[in-house]
Amino acid sequence: MKSKELNTNPKRRILRKSVTSILMINMLCLSVIPALTLAEGQAIAAPSKTAAKTNQGPTDKLGLNVRSAILMEPTTGQVLYSVNGDDPMPPASMTKMMTEYIVAEQVKQGKLKWDQVVTVQENASKQIGSRVFLAQGDQHTVEELYIAMAIASANDATVALAELVGGTEQNFVKMMNEEAKRMGMKTAYFANSTGLNVGDMPEGFRPSDPRETEMSAKDAATLAKYIVTDHPDFTRFTTLQSYKFRSRDKTPLINLDWMLEANKSNVNFRQYAYPGLDGLKTGHTENAGNCFTGTAVRNGVRLISVVMGTDAKSQKSRFVETKKLLDYGFDNFEIKQVAAPKTTIKGAETVSVKKATETEVPVVTDKAVSFVVKKGADLKGVTSTVKWLDKDQLTAPLPKGTKVGTITYTYKADDTAAPAQETVNLITAEETEKAGWFKLLLRAIGQFFVDLFHSIKNLF
Repeated sequence: MKSKELNTNPKRRILRKSVTSILMINMLCLSVIPALTLAEGQAIAAPSKTAAKTNQGPTDKLGLNVRSAILMEPTTGQVLYSVNGDDPMPPASMTKMMTEYIVAEQVKQGKLKWDQVVTVQENASKQIGSRVFLAQGDQHTVEELYIAMAIASANDATVALAELVGGTEQNFVKMMNEEAKRMGMKTAYFANSTGLNVGDMPEGFRPSDPRETEMSAKDAATLAKYIVTDHPDFTRFTTLQSYKFRSRDKTPLINLDWMLEANKSNVNFRQYAYPGLDGLKTGHTENAGNCFTGTAVRNGVRLISVVMGTDAKSQKSRFVETKKLLDYGFDNFEIKQVAAPKTTIKGAETVSVKKATETEVPVVTDKAVSFVVKKGADLKGVTSTVKWLDKDQLTAPLPKGTKVGTITYTYKADDTAAPAQETVNLITAEETEKAGWFKLLLRAIGQFFVDLFHSIKNLF
């Protein structure tokens, strides 16, 4: 009865049609809005905070606007701060740090001389991007080319040095990749000596492998660590604010590192000048964005910072982000020594040496051990583990300073994910002479009776 009334009541029938119409209109409107949003993007709907954050790159407690970054103390190799520090990325002209290192090594080993004259070849003369416009057949010294590479990031000067050392740029690239492995760079791969994209290299001089150069921020910091450690005179080049490459040049080359401390008196760069900063290498391509490996010293402590993938349209962005990193390091950390060199370790004061005049030989560490810690932190949490060499390797005579084992120190700060470790050698503190035959005979007889006594004792 009720259902019949509902079907025949005109008012209710009209009401049902109205409700159905409204629902249909709502459904149509809701289905159209997403389509408009996809078609027009942010012009229709404002981006969410999450989307904006993704577009800007990873953020962190320092507010770094980077794809990746790292802060390292070079004497310990400790990483003090990291944002995607292990992710391989295009390094642009920071690649040239490896070229700089190898050339400096060649000079150090006497294979090259700074005043040696280099004749420019075809490959170098055809380089694009940052350059000093070398022509085939031009002649310049190793030092002149090195400075052009170090402060002006000149691609042509870089290739001229690479060809001098390797014969060809690709032979030199093999040396670069071998050095990367030796240094423990985990992700680094070099396609050329400059950091240019493979497609931007001159035709006829490109590698057969199309793979592009890449390395992580940690790899870049590791490379910088080797430069400042093995070649502490690097500042002779990197601190030059300008350099007149040719006597006929109207304007000198200007150092691309705006953060040099000396720039505090330069009206154009003084806002970026950073106390104690003396290097190291800038980089920029569209793919890499703006990059910078910086290093500075304060109160005897050197830090290395790397920023990668800052704003590609703003050169200053790499220096703004670098300042945040370095300020964080210098404001919050200090180096504390755990053990001095030639330290005697409690519980590992001596080691047994076969056939020695004295069977127990005193042992000390071969060098000091230090950790970078938060300012004011103590080192109570440091632990150590001793590992001796096989006893068969320790037979007299042994000279003073012979390695007999290692000791590994481990420090775990409360706010760090991974502990810091440092391993040093345990060495003999004095020369160990071989005992005479008579003393060895008496010692053998004594040991015979000791073993015999223990055998008899075990019978009961």
